[in-house]
Amino acid sequence: MIIRPEGAADHDAIHQVISAAFKDVLHSDQSEPVLVHCLREKGGLSLSLVAEDTTGAIIGHIAFSKVLIDGEDQGWFGLAPVSVVPTNQNQGVGSALIKEGLSLLEKDGAMGCALLGEPDYYRRFGFESETGLRLKNVPQEFFMARLIKAISFPEGTVTYHAAFGL
Repeated sequence: MIIRPEGAADHDAIHQVISAAFKDVLHSDQSEPVLVHCLREKGGLSLSLVAEDTTGAIIGHIAFSKVLIDGEDQGWFGLAPVSVVPTNQNQGVGSALIKEGLSLLEKDGAMGCALLGEPDYYRRFGFESETGLRLKNVPQEFFMARLIKAISFPEGTVTYHAAFGL
């Protein structure tokens, strides 16, 4: 498997990967492919990586975008979404994308990363839910954050890019 930044020729494949990954997810409204497209079109896609299998087919994707804390840019990013083709799930593709994305954010000086997700899955990457950061109308246990360069968590309400409102 190779993980690399997305290229313009990858956009259709990324759309297909995201659609397939979220097709049967109960908590999804199936807007994730449109979200990534909107982030890309509106300049909000800070980091977008793809995973290729040994044949060169794209089997996974991850997106990161800037987030604000109490309306201020404090060097934090949001991870959303991470997608893996169903036939390649539970094989480490998503984990590899998350680890590589966080590593690249660290190299670029990011202070931290936030996400909305399953606590049991994301804790293995250092994410925690009791941080002092909040996301409106979301149970605190599912809104998680991870320090990257920051020494401590800021406190405040996180706002994602406007594309998340679709």
